[in-house]
Amino acid sequence: MEIRVLKYFLAVAREESVLRAAESLHLSQPTLSRQLMDLEHELGKKLFIRGARHITLTEEGMLLRSRAEEIVDLCDKTTAEIAADEDIGGDVYIGAGETEAMRLIAKTAKKIQNDHPNICFHIFSGHAETVSERLDKGLIDFGLLLDIEGGSKYEQLSLPAADRFGLLMRKDSTLAKKDKIDIGELHSLPLIVPAQSHFNKAQERRVKNIISKQRIVATYNLIYNASLLVEEGLGCALCLDDLIKITEDGPLCFVPISGVGEIRSFVVWKKNRVFSKAAKLFLERMQEEFAK
Repeated sequence: MEIRVLKYFLAVAREESVLRAAESLHLSQPTLSRQLMDLEHELGKKLFIRGARHITLTEEGMLLRSRAEEIVDLCDKTTAEIAADEDIGGDVYIGAGETEAMRLIAKTAKKIQNDHPNICFHIFSGHAETVSERLDKGLIDFGLLLDIEGGSKYEQLSLPAADRFGLLMRKDSTLAKKDKIDIGELHSLPLIVPAQSHFNKAQERRVKNIISKQRIVATYNLIYNASLLVEEGLGCALCLDDLIKITEDGPLCFVPISGVGEIRSFVVWKKNRVFSKAAKLFLERMQEEFAK
């Protein structure tokens, strides 16, 4: 398979029309149709279901789409790194979950950008499993992960930042006035909890006693959306602190849970990774700032 043909395939999948895809690619419709037929012949699988108005993907087509997007992204990223000017420029790709520790990365990125305005930072937000997957495939340079266990497969840099687990709740909740909440006090509360895939093993051990026996009314992967559920009184959201801005006149508050402990943050990258100049500079600046 050629990268060019994969881009053609993705254009048709995006437009759901050979005609519209051909126009966006500045190709004739017969030329594009022939390329797609050759691709299906090469793979020995039907990739498209050709309807009266729209083209949809077969199961094999959907699999190819997910892989093709990764391949094309990685190819474009590699081309940009090789073609970067002598003056440091280019792209740095970072994956991160929702944590206040991202502010440390943001501050470092700002300092670098002041000195090297041709560097662009690309932030991918996702849970630990997705960030690790993108690291392993080379689609991002660095990941910001929480609670890395010993024997990690990544190189890592510990950040001077720690988060706390707690409950985001309405200020009119019966527990809202407390400085800390004991785990035993949660038995009667309806809880909104992160989706299971958001926890690594270390984090899961920290919270399993909190969520295993409680009444879960909803799960989430973005805390902002969960905060709207809290505002409407659906339940209290189990989350990290400082992710939702708490204001004096706002309806919400955050109360930490006692006995859970603080959660450390780490910048991680693949061992023996060959970095672009821009990514190497970012790592050097992070190490200068935070390595002890």
